[in-house]
Amino acid sequence: MPTRRRIPPEQGQQALEQWRVDPARAPQTAVAVAVRYALEELAARAPGRTLEVRVPPYGAVQCVQGPRHTRGTPPNVIEMDARTWLELVTGESDWARALAGGAVHASGQRATLAGLLPIVAD
Repeated sequence: MPTRRRIPPEQGQQALEQWRVDPARAPQTAVAVAVRYALEELAARAPGRTLEVRVPPYGAVQCVQGPRHTRGTPPNVIEMDARTWLELVTGESDWARALAGGAVHASGQRATLAGLLPIVAD
């Protein structure tokens, strides 16, 4: 089943570019759109329900094929702030560095985004 998109790709890419120009000064609306677009893109590229990726307060998606999660707290969860997510998505940071530095909280045997990031790179 294809992922339902709420953010048009053109709008999402534009928000990502706006964030890239100056992350510290990007408007909250652009950050929100960029985060949600990138989450939708991740879910489209790695469909499934094994892993939940959370970027509070902007959104969360379930992705990656494997055992399906249906109720309660997912067994595989990744959570991070918006800046970390966008740095990973754009290739400004990498998965191993963000995880080792504590910017990403991951729990569960399948809680990794290694090999799925970056989503949008130069």
